[in-house]
Amino acid sequence: MRFVTNRLVPLLRTAMYALRGGFLVRPLLISIALGVLGASLSSLEETVPVLSAWVPAVLFPSRADPQVAQIILGAIAGSIMTVVSIVFAILLMTLTLASMQFSPRILVSFVRDRVTQWTLGIFLGTFAYCVAALPAARSLPQPFAPVATVTGAMLLALTCVAWLIFFIQHISRAISVNHIVDRIARETEDVIDDIMPASQQYIYETAGVPFDGNEREVPVDNTVSGYIRYVDTGRLLYLAKAFKVRVRMLRRVGHFGPAGVALFRVSPGERLNPQRARELLSTFDIGPTRTMQQDVEFGVIQIVDIALKAISPAVNDPSTAITCIDQLGRILIRFVSRKPPVSLLCDPPHVVRVIVPWIDIEGLLDTAFEQIRYYARSDVAVSLRLLRALDDVASTCHDPRIIELLVARGRRVVTGCVERLDAGHIEKLRQRLNALEVRITPSNVEGSFQVSKTNGAPPA
Repeated sequence: MRFVTNRLVPLLRTAMYALRGGFLVRPLLISIALGVLGASLSSLEETVPVLSAWVPAVLFPSRADPQVAQIILGAIAGSIMTVVSIVFAILLMTLTLASMQFSPRILVSFVRDRVTQWTLGIFLGTFAYCVAALPAARSLPQPFAPVATVTGAMLLALTCVAWLIFFIQHISRAISVNHIVDRIARETEDVIDDIMPASQQYIYETAGVPFDGNEREVPVDNTVSGYIRYVDTGRLLYLAKAFKVRVRMLRRVGHFGPAGVALFRVSPGERLNPQRARELLSTFDIGPTRTMQQDVEFGVIQIVDIALKAISPAVNDPSTAITCIDQLGRILIRFVSRKPPVSLLCDPPHVVRVIVPWIDIEGLLDTAFEQIRYYARSDVAVSLRLLRALDDVASTCHDPRIIELLVARGRRVVTGCVERLDAGHIEKLRQRLNALEVRITPSNVEGSFQVSKTNGAPPA
């Protein structure tokens, strides 16, 4: 029973994430709500006939003929299902076009679009409303026409017509690359805000806490193949304290873990048993695809995919690549402005219980810029924008170690372009690189050595 209870927390979070993304949960809930409304309103109207008197005679002049109500409800239900098929056709065409033109990975962002979810929910809900209210309109044994319920169906039909126009306008904007990349960047910033708040998530300052790395560890194998999508670190810390063990994750969020391969290690091993291993595994959400719950890198990868396809010889669209670089710089600025996520979780203070590896700025820089830099060596416009993005990030950063990382990547950009561009273009690149290198000062170099000594994280 306790194991089932422990599983509720990650399952609830997964359900809440599904509520925000996907074409199942939110449209289904809206449809059920409107269907229940139609059945309840028609039943209440039969019990309390005075409700029909509130409807103006202009809207429903024939109150004694239930066939009129049946025809109206049936016509609305049939026409709505026709419109739903059109909406689905538009949606599938949009998804196919976006997948082929940009990247299959951005489909995650499309299915999380709330306007699309509400569109499907309202149309299907109107159909459910009419079907649920239709049995109330009858001729035998006593004629009854649910006037107020039919009026509500007519208002829902008008709402669907207006919403369809709005949906067509919205979907025409949604397939714009600028809109797509901006939406992915905003979702990535939300993930950064979630896992990297301005203040530390835990009351204890855990950086630099010593721990015994020679203690014998017992590996706990993954039971299902998939990507690590979410780790309930709070629950994991609680269990580690309760079991009086230390848990060291071997793979971070976003990594793939095959079944049978160790997911984390526990020490001391003699305190671990199969029941406790299952409880520790229950804190991980593992699935077939990566999600944006805690995975900052996944948002960056989606934008990089669009940029790489844009600068490929088959497409040759450097303007799209430049837009992607601008948004990548925006994400990195948000990343470097926040405190790093806590890797050593302690409870009580100075007793390391959980070691969680997170992606650092160096890894995120490699993911964001290295592939674009390599494939854009012959494109001066894209290379110039890469240097500008690096300079923008450096201008907002006060950590000398990070500035040195940015300057090193700027030098790689220029070095890669030397053999492919003419002297005039190389001179422009060098001028922009010089503006970046100026941000390194002697005091920064000394500070960089101190930061690298004090902020070194233990191996995970």
